[in-house]
Amino acid sequence: MAEAADFQSMRRSPARRWLRRMTAVSAGVPLLAGLLHLPGASAAHAAEASGSRTVDVSLDTVQPSAPVKGDTLTLSGTVTNTGKRSVSAAHVDVRLGSRLSSRGAIEDAARRTGYSPAEDGAPLGGAYAVAVPAIPAGGSRDFTISVPVDELGMDDEGVYQLGVSLSGRTPSSGGERVLGIERTFLPWQPAAAKKTTQTTVLWPLISSVHLSAETGSDTQQTPVFEDDTLAAELAPGGRLERLVALGADLPVTWVIDPDLLATAEAMTGPYRVRNGDTTVPGKNQSVANEWLNALGKAVQGDKVVALPYGDPDLASLAHQGREVSGSLRHLRPATDVAESTVETILHVKPSVDFAWPVDGAVDPSIINVATSAGADKVITRSDSMRENLSYTPNAARPVGGGTTAVVSDAILSEAFDGDMTSAEASTLAVQRFLAHTLAVTHERPGTARSIVIAPQRMPTASQADSLARAVQGLAGRRWSQPSDLIAAAAVKPDPAATTRVPSSYPKGLRQKELLRAAFLDVRTTQSTLDNFAVILTNRRRVVTPFGNAINREMSASWRGRPADAQLYRDRVLEDLKSLTDEVQLIDKSDLTLSGRSATIPVTVQNKLLQGVDRLVLRLESTKPTRLKLNGGEAVAELPIRIESGHSQSVKFTASANANGPVPMTAQLFTEDGRAYGKPMQFTVKVSEITSAVMLVIAGGVLLLVLAGIRMYTQRKRTAALEAAGDGLPEDEVSEDEVSEAAAADDTGGETGPGTAPPASVVAESDDEAQPSDPAADTGPQSGGPSGPGERVNR
Repeated sequence: MAEAADFQSMRRSPARRWLRRMTAVSAGVPLLAGLLHLPGASAAHAAEASGSRTVDVSLDTVQPSAPVKGDTLTLSGTVTNTGKRSVSAAHVDVRLGSRLSSRGAIEDAARRTGYSPAEDGAPLGGAYAVAVPAIPAGGSRDFTISVPVDELGMDDEGVYQLGVSLSGRTPSSGGERVLGIERTFLPWQPAAAKKTTQTTVLWPLISSVHLSAETGSDTQQTPVFEDDTLAAELAPGGRLERLVALGADLPVTWVIDPDLLATAEAMTGPYRVRNGDTTVPGKNQSVANEWLNALGKAVQGDKVVALPYGDPDLASLAHQGREVSGSLRHLRPATDVAESTVETILHVKPSVDFAWPVDGAVDPSIINVATSAGADKVITRSDSMRENLSYTPNAARPVGGGTTAVVSDAILSEAFDGDMTSAEASTLAVQRFLAHTLAVTHERPGTARSIVIAPQRMPTASQADSLARAVQGLAGRRWSQPSDLIAAAAVKPDPAATTRVPSSYPKGLRQKELLRAAFLDVRTTQSTLDNFAVILTNRRRVVTPFGNAINREMSASWRGRPADAQLYRDRVLEDLKSLTDEVQLIDKSDLTLSGRSATIPVTVQNKLLQGVDRLVLRLESTKPTRLKLNGGEAVAELPIRIESGHSQSVKFTASANANGPVPMTAQLFTEDGRAYGKPMQFTVKVSEITSAVMLVIAGGVLLLVLAGIRMYTQRKRTAALEAAGDGLPEDEVSEDEVSEAAAADDTGGETGPGTAPPASVVAESDDEAQPSDPAADTGPQSGGPSGPGERVNR
C-alpha cells in the first residue's frame, strides 16, 4: 500500500518506469527458470500454476483504439469466476507489455494464453487498480479503468501489448496471485509517419441467390422469388442495410454483384414468392426501394467494381467447368450485363476489369479463366501468393500475359471472419487490425507501400460493424492513407515481390466447388434455351430471365450447399421446359384414307403469350411404297408461323399405292435442323378403291337406271289403260298422274340393294378444295386429340 500511496503522490519519470519494469522482469526470471527445468514444463503449465485461468477476463472496450498524447484510455469489461471456489481481495490491473517489433511478433502474442510476468509487464497499480468485490463461483463483475495515455510509458512509436489482469485469492491459493488475464494491442503513433501506407478496403455487396427464372404470364412478367429472405437483409438492421449505412461514411471501394441489384430492383414492384407448389404475393417493396435509394447515394463519389453477373465461381469453372464444352462462354456476357446493370440502377460507371476468386486462392487455370471474360486484374490473397520477404510488399504485381494480381493482405482480410457478435471479440479484432496496419508502416519507415484488404464475400452485420470501426480507427491518417482498388492496381510493383502463381489449390476449398455434373446441367439448360429462343418472335421475354438464372447457377454462393444448388438448377430447367411445351403438336387418332390421294392435317398449338416462327413441321411415312407424301416423297416439310394463343392445321398431300396401315411420324424442327419437342406417331389406314370395284359400281348404277325407265314406262301404260276404262282418251292423262310418275322417276324407286352410294364416298379430284378441310388458323382451341374414327378429307 505504501507503494500505491507513493504512486498517487508523484508522477513517474520514464527512467523510473523503465526501472520498475526491469525489476519485475528480474523477479520473474528465477521463477520461469525453475519452471522450465521441471520435467515437461511449458509456458502453459506455468500459467496454470499461477492460477491465471481461474477467472475469465473479458475486455469489451478500448477507447480510443489508437490514442495520441493527452488522451485518456478507457478500458471496460467483465471478469467471471470460472472456478469452483470464490475469489476474494480481487482487483483489476492494467499491464503494458513490451513493444512488438514485427507482424510475426504480433501474431505470436495473439496466440499466447495464460499469464507470463516477463511478457505481460508489471501492473500500473495505484489509482489505476480497480478493486472488485468478492466473486462467487460462476459469478461476474463489471469493471472500468481510465488511464491517461501519458502514464503508460509508451516512449517509442510502434505496437504495444496491453493486458488487463485480475489478481486475488482463493481458499486454496494461500496468497494473492494473477487469476486471469486478457491481452490486446495498442498502436502508438502520436505524430504522422514520414511515409504512410496506402490502404484500400473492399466493401462487398453480395448475397446468395433469391430470384428464380420463372415470371408471371402477364405483360409485366411479374418476377417469382425462391424465398423472401432477402427482405430481412435489406431491412433496417439487416446485413445489407448495415453494409450500406456503414460504407456510406467510409473511404472504401464497393465490390458489387449486379445480380443483387437486379434482384432488389425486382422487389420494388409486384413480385411473388414460392410457397410449396404455389406462389404468394411479396410485400416488401418499400424495403427494397429504401435500400436501393440509400445505396445510390452512398456510392456517389466512390469507386465501384462490378463482378460478372451472378458472381460466378471462377475456381469451379477452372477445375470442373472447363471439362464441359460451353461452360466458359457465359463469362463474357455476364461481364457485359454486369456493367449495364450497375450503370442503369446506380447511375455510376463501374469498373469491370477485376475478377475475384473465392478467398483469393488462385492457380494458373483460375487465372486463365478469370481473364477470359475480359478482366486483366485478379484479386488474390497473400496466403495464396506466398512471400519470403521480411516486409509486406505492394499489393499489385504482374503475373504474366498482361495480367496483374492484386494481392490482398491475408491477416487483415481475415481479421473479422469469426463471430463478432460479442463486444470482446469485436474489440480484440479491431485492435489487432490496427496493430498490423501500423506494423506494416514501421517495417520500412522510409518507403511508402500500398496494401489491399478484401474481407469475406458476405460479411455479417456484426462483422461489417467491426471492420467499419477498424477503418474509422485509421481516420487520423497518422500512418495510413485511404486509397481505392483502381489506384492500388496501378501502383508500381515491388521488384522483390513474388510473381509466381502457385500450382496447387487448397484442398479444403476444392472440396466445396461445384462439381462437373453442375456444369452438365448448365449446358443442358443453355441448349434448351438456345433451341427455344430460335422460334420466338420476342426472345427477350424469355432469354433475359433464363440467361440470368443460368449465371446464378454458377454462383460462388452455392459453395458448401450442393443440395440447394441442385434444386435451383432443376427448377430452372423445369420452368424452361414448361414454356417449351406450350408449343406442341396436338395428338391425332388413327386415320382412314379411302382413295388414291388425300390431304393429311396435322395441328400445331401455341399457348405462349408471343408468336412463334422459324419452325418446320416434318411428316414422315415409314412405308413410302404404300403411302407417299407431297409428290412421291417419304418425308415432307412445311414452315410454321403461329400467333400467340392460336393453333394452325398444316395439310400434307398424300398418295396411296397399296392398301394397309402406314405408321406416320410428325416432328417439329427449328430452322437450323434441331428437333423441337417430342415426336407424334399416328397411323393412316389406306383403303384404296380399285378399278374393278369402280366397274361394278358403274354397272349397278346402269342397271338401276334401266330399271327405273322400265318402271316408268309400265306405270305410264297402266295409267293410260285406266283412263281409257273411264272414258278418257288413251293419250289424256291427268296432271296428278304425270307428277306421280315423275316423282317415281326421280327417286329411282324404293331403296334397296341396288341403291347408289352416298356422294361423300366417291373419290374427288386432287385439285378440288373441300369444304370439310380445316382452316389454316383455327384460333384458340382445345389441345385434345382428334376424335376416334377420323376420316381424311381428300
